Amino acid sequence: MKKTIIERFVRYVKFDTESVFDVQQIPSTDKQRDLAVHLAEELKKIGLSDVSVTENCYVLATLPANTTKTDVPVIGFVAHLDTSPDFTGKNVNPKIWENYQGIDLVLNEEQNIVLHTKDFPEILAYKGQTIITTDGTTLLGADDKAGVTEIVSAMEYLLTHPEILHGTIKICFTPDEEVGKGADAFPVDTFGAAWAYTMDGSSVGELEYENFNAAYAKITFKGKNVHPGYAKDKMINSQYYAVEFMKQLPEDEVPECTENYDGFFHLLHLKGSVEQTTLEYIIRDFDKEQFEDRKELLRDICAHFQKALGKDVVTLELREQYQNMREKIEPNIHIVRLAEQAMKNLGIVPKIKPIRGGTDGARLSFMGLPCPNIFAGGENFHSRYEYVPVESMEKATMTIVEICRLLASEKV
Repeated sequence: MKKTIIERFVRYVKFDTESVFDVQQIPSTDKQRDLAVHLAEELKKIGLSDVSVTENCYVLATLPANTTKTDVPVIGFVAHLDTSPDFTGKNVNPKIWENYQGIDLVLNEEQNIVLHTKDFPEILAYKGQTIITTDGTTLLGADDKAGVTEIVSAMEYLLTHPEILHGTIKICFTPDEEVGKGADAFPVDTFGAAWAYTMDGSSVGELEYENFNAAYAKITFKGKNVHPGYAKDKMINSQYYAVEFMKQLPEDEVPECTENYDGFFHLLHLKGSVEQTTLEYIIRDFDKEQFEDRKELLRDICAHFQKALGKDVVTLELREQYQNMREKIEPNIHIVRLAEQAMKNLGIVPKIKPIRGGTDGARLSFMGLPCPNIFAGGENFHSRYEYVPVESMEKATMTIVEICRLLASEKV
């Protein structure tokens, strides 16, 4: 299995599937379809049924049941095709480090790009394992091509091991998860599963059914530009307004100062000139009331600026992104317990924790498809220092297999 997983993963990450923000169409980039079509052909080849790629680039397939039991629920597994627009995923050049010995990894000698263990000490837990990194100039794409690899590998394993009884399994690979649109055109009704799992977590054992409530905010400041030599009492520099706005937000409620259940304001982009400056924020909080308070704070600050400067000078666009899926999963907590037991059966210690981010599962849970998140094995997502241990992908693959086996072996 190890060799197959490596070959499959390396093949997938070489597809450039970066998604982009602020595009109405789904998928946001046509290049995501290249991987979708490739996957559809591969799924047909390994023996899955009902394989298709929808108009919006969702890859769908079915593994028919091989058990005579009629009360086994239909379940699904989901991963996303796209990679983050935060860092380039074009021309990914994977590097494979066998029998890793806990040393700093020189990703790119020419550019002096080094994955230092002092900066990323978590990698020391993978001594003796096979690590896949990039050459330091791109992200790797383990988020979420590791998840895609694991789902395909698990389906292939079940097909080649018919002695493992299972019910009907549905799979879906989605576009545009990284830009918050992965569930927008998800065919929940035709998918036909009672529940599903996203394979989109990080280190081994992660099992998550809580995530941030999330919103996006764009604040625009208008100014007036004239020749700086003759600007007295005429120029209005919008950039100064933006700086003053940023000072009004709590300076310690940012990603680099928060952890666990802490919420934050994250300045995603700043683009400015004298005439116009825009600030783009993402707002995150697990607690619904605190989340509403964060949005209200932004409104209040904007209202203060509008009162002082005029409504045309400062505008706020505030948009909901997703909600905390906990309220939809807790009434179906048996689906978490099933995944937890599968991990324990494989000798994996479950780590039930909140996701400091979001997955397709968050929105799918509110669309009628309860969908906790399971580890995919990667680390340092969205960066040049991203890596994935092959052994972690093997464990994720077998977790999928064991969930399917367990569900068919007992009344749930």
